[in-house]
Amino acid sequence: MDTAQSTKPTIRKRVNKFKQSITDFLISLYRINQFILRFFREAFMPPFEFKEVMRQCYEVGVRSFTLITVTGFIVGLIFTKQSRPSLSQFGATSWLPSLVSIAIMRALAPLVTALIASGKVGSGIGAELGSMRVTEQIDAMEVSGTKPFKYLVCTRVLATTLTIPILSTYTGFIAMFGGYLNVAQNEGTTWTTFIQEFFDPLTYTDFVASLIKSIVFGFTIGIVGCYQGYNSSKGTEGVGKAANGAVVTAMFLVFIEEVIIVQITSWFR
Repeated sequence: MDTAQSTKPTIRKRVNKFKQSITDFLISLYRINQFILRFFREAFMPPFEFKEVMRQCYEVGVRSFTLITVTGFIVGLIFTKQSRPSLSQFGATSWLPSLVSIAIMRALAPLVTALIASGKVGSGIGAELGSMRVTEQIDAMEVSGTKPFKYLVCTRVLATTLTIPILSTYTGFIAMFGGYLNVAQNEGTTWTTFIQEFFDPLTYTDFVASLIKSIVFGFTIGIVGCYQGYNSSKGTEGVGKAANGAVVTAMFLVFIEEVIIVQITSWFR
């Protein structure tokens, strides 16, 4: 009897904890939805912060240029090197340029760029805005009559949305060059032949899908980083949590979006 009575409060606590978790999750979804809607309301309403958008594009694009270059080159080189043994078993090493083009342009270039940007750009945005929230700079901007959301959030989200597709395209061509070096070294393929075989299997749908992926990934990285930083908790721990949350959440959403877009794209092929 005593055991049954003691288990009832435990079960009740677990049920209440589960209900609270569901409630917190729904509240978070509502806040995220309101944050995104606020972005679309303010991003395309005057006044426009063109200079700040350009500055943020520089921060996102130029400062990630070296890392993107090295990573893209290594991806193309290693993917080609790892694919050769499998194709050589069937005497189909001549298909390497086509295989590399399909893998890089359809999936690897946008995905690798987004993951790098999530770690570098997303964490930077989260930490920067989180630091401004902790030091009450955002509160001071609101009190002074300026629009911190438009200046801080809209400009950064627009910058990532515009810049990530450019970086993704650049990653694809750098990876192509890395693949060419490996193919030329082992197969003696000329640059002209490699380029022809590289672009031969690609279709208009592949380029459009890759562009759409990059735009969606860029928007996701920007909006997640800004949301985590803009709504970070007080104290120094809030900055670290904002940066970490921006990276983890952005990467998770990028993978989910990759699966969805690939499935939708397959319907048009």
